[in-house]
Amino acid sequence: MKVFILAGEPSGDRLGGALMAGLKALRPDVSFDGIGGPQMMAQGLQSRFDMDELSVMGLAEILPKYRALMARINETAQAVVETAPDVLITIDSPDFSLRVARKVKEKSNIRTVHYVAPTVWAWRPGRAEKMARWVDHVLALFPFEPPYMEAAGMACDFVGHPVVAEPLADDSEAAAFRAEHHLSDAPLLLVLPGSRRGEVTRLAPVFQQVVARLVEAEPSLRVVVPAAAPVAALVKQATRNWSGTPVVLDPRGQEAEAFAGSKRAAFRAADVALAASGTVSLELAAASTPMVIAYDMSWISRQIIGRMLRVDTVTLVNLVSESRTVPEFIGANCRPGPIAEGILQVLRAPDAQKEAMALTMARLGKGGEAPGLRAARAVLARM
Repeated sequence: MKVFILAGEPSGDRLGGALMAGLKALRPDVSFDGIGGPQMMAQGLQSRFDMDELSVMGLAEILPKYRALMARINETAQAVVETAPDVLITIDSPDFSLRVARKVKEKSNIRTVHYVAPTVWAWRPGRAEKMARWVDHVLALFPFEPPYMEAAGMACDFVGHPVVAEPLADDSEAAAFRAEHHLSDAPLLLVLPGSRRGEVTRLAPVFQQVVARLVEAEPSLRVVVPAAAPVAALVKQATRNWSGTPVVLDPRGQEAEAFAGSKRAAFRAADVALAASGTVSLELAAASTPMVIAYDMSWISRQIIGRMLRVDTVTLVNLVSESRTVPEFIGANCRPGPIAEGILQVLRAPDAQKEAMALTMARLGKGGEAPGLRAARAVLARM
């Protein structure tokens, strides 16, 4: 069985790695081709080019890289057609992956599966109908998504979110992390400014001011900043003058599992987190770490996307739990003063988010079959 699989960012790489492992368990004869990061390569993929080339987000952010992105789209689609796999699996990164799927469908009848349903429940509902022209099957991370995809004419299976299957640190690991970094029992703030260069560049100055205000209000506060590999150098540079003597967790030069273990321990040790919007809110919920979400984008992206939003929250914990317990500061509200006050309020009532976080994990499949294996079963069952 030949599978062409592609991902364009770290979250997609995690999904792809778990799905590949599931396919290998169910179909030992499977072979892979495509584009991915370290987790997919650990499952045997030889990536055709560096996945980091595709890690862009936002309308204005994509425009400067449009020509290079289109070249990679054409190159990848041609490779799919020429190798004629049994299935093409595209993972998230719709600006890249769905364009590849369209071009493949224009030249072949290769079966196409897209992993991660588009957020049509949040904005641009017409994307589902457009996507149905070249996608046969969708793997959904959230239980409320299949009806949207099926109404547009695609098969869709809820396969659970991989965050529920990821290991968690325990209290002893958290204590060891604090001891290793000389954090004692001080209040600990986790800061997660994103995994894309544009996110870090935009959010780091705001987060720096937030940290300064918090340290002024609570001088004993310590700060830990886990850096994603593609932006580790940028994060170290951006945080060098922050208050709170920040500890930057740098994955460069470390074994992947060693860094992952350190990051898990930091999540467990933290009293509160300030994070960019995205999948990280689910990682924090899995670790029962209370959080505040903040995010901003370019002015033009903010104006366009803001007018298209169909929901009153973009935080996944709020959406899945059908609550609004996680404070969020998005777009024009992404300002140091309100964010700092929001974090202080969470520190005063750390258990307020506990029920919503537990409900989120249950609804995403905690306790059931691993999502990667479940996704693999869904792919094979529909072929």
